[in-house]
Amino acid sequence: MIKKIFLTPFQKFFKLSSFSGILLMLATVLALVWANSPFGDSYRELWNYDLGIVTESFEFKMPLIMWVNDLLMAIFFFLIGLEIKRELLIGELNSPMKIAFPLVGALGGMIVPVVFFLVLNENPETTKGWGIPMATDIAFSLAILNVLGNRVPLSLKIFLTAFAIVDDIGAVLVIAIFYSGDININSLVIALALLSFLYYLSYRGYYSKFLMFFLGIVVWSLFLQAGIHPTVAGIMLAFSVPIRQKIDTSTFTTHLEIIYNDIKNSSRLQKPILSDEQVHLVHDLQNWTRKFRSPLQNLEHNLHGWVAYFILPIFALANAGVYFDSSVSLEWALVINIIVSLILGKGIGISLIVLIAKKLKIIEVPSSINFVQIIGVAFLAGIGFTMAIFIASLAFATHPEYVDSAKIGILIGSFISAIIGYLILFFDSKKRVKEEIA
Repeated sequence: MIKKIFLTPFQKFFKLSSFSGILLMLATVLALVWANSPFGDSYRELWNYDLGIVTESFEFKMPLIMWVNDLLMAIFFFLIGLEIKRELLIGELNSPMKIAFPLVGALGGMIVPVVFFLVLNENPETTKGWGIPMATDIAFSLAILNVLGNRVPLSLKIFLTAFAIVDDIGAVLVIAIFYSGDININSLVIALALLSFLYYLSYRGYYSKFLMFFLGIVVWSLFLQAGIHPTVAGIMLAFSVPIRQKIDTSTFTTHLEIIYNDIKNSSRLQKPILSDEQVHLVHDLQNWTRKFRSPLQNLEHNLHGWVAYFILPIFALANAGVYFDSSVSLEWALVINIIVSLILGKGIGISLIVLIAKKLKIIEVPSSINFVQIIGVAFLAGIGFTMAIFIASLAFATHPEYVDSAKIGILIGSFISAIIGYLILFFDSKKRVKEEIA
């Protein structure tokens, strides 16, 4: 029973992420087909269409693709922030022993691909793309693991999830520090003051989703005006959401029992609608339920579906439509660099650093995970997709001629990484089954 209680949330998350990976793949294929079809002009016109608010005294509009990349992705990063906070406080990263294994893997998966990119890069104009091969797309990588089903242990999936979260933290820091524009100090100070106010309210135990939503819009706008990518605002807002419930389990169950008995006693005369007393009791139950829920857990639960089934597929549809045309010259050196950095950088970086750390007894690898499985997951980590494409759009904002080349490198590198990682894990599982039978 205890095992089921603890494993079910992970299994639900893997199922959700896996289906999200399938939607991402479908959206990517649709974008590529649409962009290179006879209707390709409509694809480019759609995402470049200016959308916003225009009055006689005020104007704020951006191309549709910028609304996707700046606003919808800020919501995605808000969810990432909620997950990071939860994992750091009560999850798989809440102690030095728990965080050591995925942290070491993530460091290898971030540093080595960057080294590969910088060593292979020969064009000064493409140097800013060094952050592209850093992050792992958790939706795609977990989708591949889920295809393998019970052939891989749950602990391996938890390892992949944990180091992907650490990867996300690294990617967020890189975006905030290296891929933001000229900083407007006044706007930034106001934004940080509003965030501090939300943190103070959280510390005092007060939380209002309506206040956070309103101030969140203001903070997002101020970050945009400050020259810092507004997705960073999503992360910082997430840390203002309290994780603690307003009441403990004992208090909740006591009131639940009282309300249950009152409803039972008031239900002797069955009617097609509730009595005034019953309506009051139901509202009372809803009020106590709100107090018992963790605000962070509740928000995370509500946002997961929107992000997995709407925001990420829309992002893929808007950004994966690379136009293949012989008249458009690609930077093939950049394409090959990204492919190599994703495949070998991740595959070698994660597995080698984990092996060294294990030999030095810095980390403890779960007994259910063997080293071949770590190598397989290391190659799956080369599926960069969402975050890689996002960083590419930021890195080459002033050199749009390199964006398509970067996207092609990401797509090819991610695809090859997925194939290699899957085959390694598949053949390892078949080998272990044969050994168990023998």
